[in-house]
Amino acid sequence: MRINLYSFIVILLLAGVSCTESINNEYLDEIRQHRAEINKEFADTAHSPLTKEGLAHFEGLDFYPADPGWMVEAHFVLNPDPEPFEMETTTARRPIYVKYGEAHFSIDGTEYALEIYQSEKAKQMEEFKESLFLPFKDLTNGEGSYGGGRFIDLKIPEGETIIIDFNKSYNPYCAYNHRYSCPVPPNANHLNISVPAGVKAYTDH
Repeated sequence: MRINLYSFIVILLLAGVSCTESINNEYLDEIRQHRAEINKEFADTAHSPLTKEGLAHFEGLDFYPADPGWMVEAHFVLNPDPEPFEMETTTARRPIYVKYGEAHFSIDGTEYALEIYQSEKAKQMEEFKESLFLPFKDLTNGEGSYGGGRFIDLKIPEGETIIIDFNKSYNPYCAYNHRYSCPVPPNANHLNISVPAGVKAYTDH
């Protein structure tokens, strides 16, 4: 059976759509599982950051709808001369970090850059030596998300590309309980856009 050129192009396009849908569905399943694990941890009295009162009627965190568009591929630029510094927190505590590098990416045609940090304490621990820390603020803070900003956990990339998944951004523990001391996102990481992705602001009722 002969297939004309137009039909062949349509078949290719449909195959591409089907493949994209499959990838997106797999990603959304991953996010659902990720969120289920977070809620399980928060409901666990042995690990939950919630207050006793908050834990008593905890039914799950609120999240923005998962959107694959908020998983961005960024160009990673390693900092060649990292200098230790004291990061501001919500208390007098000043943990030591270094600026490990920068992530450069585009959203809706606009270029952005975020600084990525590494904890001097964490890198001495075998299980966290590859861990990086991305605190950020955006225009949803106080208008849907936690006013103090949110965090994203990353791993040291192997090359010059790093994936930043805003759907996995989470609140610092001090958003749930004032007994915690939490890093404050540096001014360099204040995004002048709304990022409706990840965990929303917490209410205990």
